[in-house]
Amino acid sequence: MTPPLAREAIIPRIDGIRRNLKKLEELAKLPLKQFSQGDPFDLAQHHLRLALEGVFHIATHILARLPGGRATEYKEIALKLGEQGIVPKEFAERALTPMAGMRNILVHHYSDIQPRRLHDIVKNHRDDIERFLKYVKAVLENPKKFGLNSLK
Repeated sequence: MTPPLAREAIIPRIDGIRRNLKKLEELAKLPLKQFSQGDPFDLAQHHLRLALEGVFHIATHILARLPGGRATEYKEIALKLGEQGIVPKEFAERALTPMAGMRNILVHHYSDIQPRRLHDIVKNHRDDIERFLKYVKAVLENPKKFGLNSLK
């Protein structure tokens, strides 16, 4: 029998992601020129990285509780969420896979990030993270529907 979902592994991360999204929302309001200079750009990288780390931590936690759900690479984690029916496959391919790529860029190739690209992501793609949180909420409200044991 697979272990149940652990509330302490999921709920604090959801709260953290929401805090990061709030900070990103404020940074997204800045014009590109102001966003590109110094602290706003650095803060956007930081908060986006933390939000994406939270997304993939939650995803890994859920997948580890499903038969055949384990994955090690972030893009694989994204696609497995779709394969396992935790999120729609279309969302996994269109949104989560690019999130995985961005997470890797933020962690490993941060010096390559262009302010215009980051500003666009922060301004126009935060809703993909919110949508992920809605899917997680559905899992938490009815874990058995997704083949998972209830929260402990």
